[in-house]
Amino acid sequence: MNKLRKKKNKIRLGRGQGSGKGGTCGRGHKGAKSRSGYSRKIGFEGGQMPLHKRIPKFGFRKRSKKIIGINLDTIQKCISKNNLNKDDLICKELLFKKKVINKNIPIKVLGRGKLKIPIRIHAYRFSKKALKIINEIGGKTILK
Repeated sequence: MNKLRKKKNKIRLGRGQGSGKGGTCGRGHKGAKSRSGYSRKIGFEGGQMPLHKRIPKFGFRKRSKKIIGINLDTIQKCISKNNLNKDDLICKELLFKKKVINKNIPIKVLGRGKLKIPIRIHAYRFSKKALKIINEIGGKTILK
């Protein structure tokens, strides 16, 4: 019967001594590994201080500040759709209010696209290309 099946029968544990896996079910006697629900934590060395805690620590991690990049063509599209006025000071609060950006965090103006009208824009950073385009058209950039 077993020869016809492609899948091997699963060994049923704890079903009596005659099965070969009764009593302790192959877990041995006592100890954490014999208990139900046991799972060894990564790096656990039997109570000895783990290697990752023994080796010396050095250096530090710089917290990276989240910045949203927004391109000039996106700003121009907002102005064209009458979401923004050309006289307004364009800043992160205004862009957030008009739902151009989804978080009120610092923005960096990037240089993709072109502007048709001069604008006043307040941002955390500007790319070189964006600064060049804004200044050429007669706009004003204000760094935070």
